[in-house]
Amino acid sequence: MASHRRPPVPGPTRSATRATVLSAAVATAVAALGAAPVRADPAGPADTVRARVDRLYVEAERATEEFNAADERTDTLRAAAGAARRSVARGQERINRMRGALGAVAGAQYRSGGIDPALALMLSEEPDAYLDKAALLDRLGDRQAAALSELRLAQRRLAQERAEATRTLAELERSRAAVARHKREVERRLAAARVLLGSLTSPERAALDRADRADRSGRDGAAPPPSADGAASARAAAAVRAARSALGKPYVWGANGPDAFDCSGLVQWAYARAGVGLPRTSQAQRNAGRHVPLAQARPGDLVTYRSDASHVALYVGGGQVIHAPRPGAPVRYDPVGMMPISAVTRV
Repeated sequence: MASHRRPPVPGPTRSATRATVLSAAVATAVAALGAAPVRADPAGPADTVRARVDRLYVEAERATEEFNAADERTDTLRAAAGAARRSVARGQERINRMRGALGAVAGAQYRSGGIDPALALMLSEEPDAYLDKAALLDRLGDRQAAALSELRLAQRRLAQERAEATRTLAELERSRAAVARHKREVERRLAAARVLLGSLTSPERAALDRADRADRSGRDGAAPPPSADGAASARAAAAVRAARSALGKPYVWGANGPDAFDCSGLVQWAYARAGVGLPRTSQAQRNAGRHVPLAQARPGDLVTYRSDASHVALYVGGGQVIHAPRPGAPVRYDPVGMMPISAVTRV
């Protein structure tokens, strides 16, 4: 089933030129990351900057997946907190009705000449106090005793629900804090990467772009699409078609479509279009099905990368995947072996 989530968190879109005039605070963050915004030595400036930028993008992607996990957890906890509040409200209404019914009996007794002390105890704020007085219990009729026991159990249940709601709300606040922390981490690393790219001269930037194209073995988003024939299932084929429709859409961290994506957001969205609900993060997607050897990969299989499964792509056949690579690189085809593979998962 499709994920119902709030709109994606806007990602960074400022150009490298604007990045060169980022605030001193960002420059300090860059230095703290060990990537100060200065040009590398003339012997190989583009290569040096490229290595640093690639490292920052990897770190940002890991922080993005942590953000996605915390954000998903926050959504779950928010729903649980709402359900807990409604349950507490219903429990309180039920207790109020029960006490109202007992009050009506007390009123009738009073009008007829006096209220039974046992019934007065029954209407106290702490009915447990009555049950501790075994000598008075005999004065209650069976019906009144049953009503009191029911009230007592309802009050205990309500106290438990209130305690659980309090714990859920506290956990929700912790999860919100984690979301904010991971968001700052992503933004810090992406800002550092923009500063580094902004430090390049035009020839250095051109050399960096050529190196990137060479690494991709001449493949780009306009390459003829491989056939989806041989997909493991009809839903896998549908996910491949959905992913193809996203080619050229921008990478935005925290986004899961339809107009922008991060890596796990694209995979989740593509399978949602096929009627399949997948987890939000690449780590969870790695275990969302059966692992198969790379040699047996079929269109629609998920390919996760790096030892921590911090990147994910969709295998489309012909030795290629579709994925959302990084900021500034839109959804595109790339060779399946573009980085160390963690697992191939058949949904």
